[in-house]
Amino acid sequence: MTGRRRIRSPFLPRHHRPVRATALAAGALLACASLAAGCGVVPGTAGGSEDGPIKVMTWAPSDTKATNKPGMRAFAQAYARWINSKGGINGRKLTVLTCNDHNDGVSAAKCARRAVKENVVAVVGSYSQYADSFFPPLEAAGIPYIGGYGVTNAEFTSPLSYPVNGGQPTLLAGLGKALATTCGNVTLVRPDTIAGDELPVLLDSGLTTGRHRAADDVRAADDATEYSAQSTKALDGSTSGAPASGSKQGCVVPALGDRTSTFMDSFRRAREEYPQVRTAMAMGSVDQTVIDASGGASGPYEGSYITGWYPVESDARWAAMKNVISEEAFGDNRIDSADAGVQTTWIAYTVFTKAVESLASGEVSAGSVRATLNDGLKIPTGGLTPTLRWTTRDTWSSADDLASVGFPRMVNAHVTLQVVRQGQLVAARKGFTDVTRTLQNADVN
Repeated sequence: MTGRRRIRSPFLPRHHRPVRATALAAGALLACASLAAGCGVVPGTAGGSEDGPIKVMTWAPSDTKATNKPGMRAFAQAYARWINSKGGINGRKLTVLTCNDHNDGVSAAKCARRAVKENVVAVVGSYSQYADSFFPPLEAAGIPYIGGYGVTNAEFTSPLSYPVNGGQPTLLAGLGKALATTCGNVTLVRPDTIAGDELPVLLDSGLTTGRHRAADDVRAADDATEYSAQSTKALDGSTSGAPASGSKQGCVVPALGDRTSTFMDSFRRAREEYPQVRTAMAMGSVDQTVIDASGGASGPYEGSYITGWYPVESDARWAAMKNVISEEAFGDNRIDSADAGVQTTWIAYTVFTKAVESLASGEVSAGSVRATLNDGLKIPTGGLTPTLRWTTRDTWSSADDLASVGFPRMVNAHVTLQVVRQGQLVAARKGFTDVTRTLQNADVN
C-alpha cells in the first residue's frame, strides 16, 4: 500500500458506475477478445458490410438550459460530406448518425441503444456527462467510444474508450503548474460539493510541482446567482501579506463550471477595491465566445491564463479542419472552429479514419476497429496532439504511467497555456506541457 488516493474527475455530476456493471462489461470484453473481431457488428449488416457504407454515430446536447454542444454533431455531418466527396474511406462512404442526449441520462441511454440497434461501428467525437447511462449498452455490444470530450471518469477507465485529450484533470493540474512560476498567493474558488473537494488536489499537484505552496480554498454554492462574498474572500487571500513568490501578483482561479461567468460578474465589481490580481481558469469554464460576450478586451477575462488541450484556434495546424468547415459547412453558425468540442470531434474523426484506413480491404466492424486501436496503431494528428496510441498488449504505453491514479485509458496528458490579450485567446507559451508526472504526484495522502 502506498497511501496514494485514486483521483476522480472532479468537474462532473456525481454519477458513480456500479461495480457489478463494470465487472460485467469487463467479462463481455474478454468474451469479445476470444472471438477476435467478431463482437459488436454481425458481418453483412449495415455497420459491418464490406462494401456498404461505414456507419458511426456522434452525440451531444443541444436546446438545453445547461451545456449545449450542437457544433459537434453539425461538424460530424460536415466531415462525412467532406470525406465522401474525396471518395470515402478506403472507397467506402461514411454515414454519420447524430443524437441529442439533452444533458439527460435517459436520453443518453436512448442514444446508446440506438447506436447498438443501428449497428454502428463506433461512436465518434461525442459529448455526454452520463457515462453510467451510455457506456453499458456500448460495452455490451463492443462498440468503441472514440474521442469523447473527457468529462466523465469512465472515459479514462472503460476499455472501450479511446480519449484524445486528458479531460478536465489535466487542465487543472497544468494550470497549477503554470501558475507556480507566475503567481504570488493563489486562491481557488470551487463548488462546495463532494466533486468540488477534488479540485484542490489537482490544482495543488501542479503548484507543488513548481515548488509553490498550496492554494487557498474558497468554497461556493454551485447554483448561486451571485458571488460577491466569495469574490471578496478570494481577493483578501490573493492580496494579503507578502506574496508567496517575491513581488508576483496574486492569482484567483474560479473553477465553477457554467457558473464561472456569474462569478466573474461579481468579481469584476469587487476587484476595484483591491490591488491588481490575475485570474486563471481551465478551458470549458471559458472560451472565445464567452470572452466576446463579456466585453472582449474591456471584459473581466483580459489577461487571464487559460489551459487548453490543443493549440489556439489561430494556429496553422487547424487549417485542415477549417477547410472542411469552409467546404461543407460555410455559414452554419452552429460550428465554431474555436470551440473545443468541434476541435475534439475533428481529432476523433481523424483517429477513426486512420483506424479504418489501416484495415485496408478487410472487414470494418466495431470489433475490427477496436482491435486495430488496441494493437497499438500510432495515429498522428498533425501536431494538434502528441501521436496517439492505445494498446492492451504487454508493450509500454503512456497510459501505463497514469493507471496508478485511475486513468488507464488516458494517453494524452498534454496541455497548452493560453492567455487573453486584447480580447483574444493567444498562446502564452510555445508547445505543450506534459502533466503526466504532475498527475502521478497528485495527493499522496
